[in-house]
Amino acid sequence: MGLASFRLWWVAAFILAAACSSQRVVPESLEPLVDRTVTFPEILSAPESYQGKVVVLGGVVLKAKRLKDGTQIELLQLPLDKRERPILNRQQSQGRFLAIRQDFLDPATIVEGSAMTIVGDVSGAKTDYLDDVEYQYPVVTIKHIHPWPAPSYGNMQPRPRFSIGLGGGTGVGVGGGGGFAIGF
Repeated sequence: MGLASFRLWWVAAFILAAACSSQRVVPESLEPLVDRTVTFPEILSAPESYQGKVVVLGGVVLKAKRLKDGTQIELLQLPLDKRERPILNRQQSQGRFLAIRQDFLDPATIVEGSAMTIVGDVSGAKTDYLDDVEYQYPVVTIKHIHPWPAPSYGNMQPRPRFSIGLGGGTGVGVGGGGGFAIGF
């Protein structure tokens, strides 16, 4: 009876851990294609050299517009944290880039200032004006887009994390012990 109960706890813990696991930003099907050695400064300095490379970039939306054959999103690049979410410190930006979606994505649904992580192919560069100066934007053709919800500034407390613990021990004499804990 004790062994069956122990196994049942492990099955329950496994199911709970799977249910609480974080959502993947890069789809599993695209992960083997991503070249994580390519950095944004490298792409910015020579976009043509990286054409066809699949990269993961993040940033905040500056503007979006409809094109004849898709939608263009201009983003202020920001470094990604370990969850592949853009770090929301604009002073850490290394430039701007354009993300092109080859089908219609209504620009009205793309909120300026919202954070996004983009998985896409580097497809070259586009020169356009940034205020009164010509600017060379690296262009990424979107394979996957992950919009992030806006941070809640009303409650900036750290969110609790999920954890599982297992312990055991022996004692001098006739005792022994063990334990199992799930925390949120």
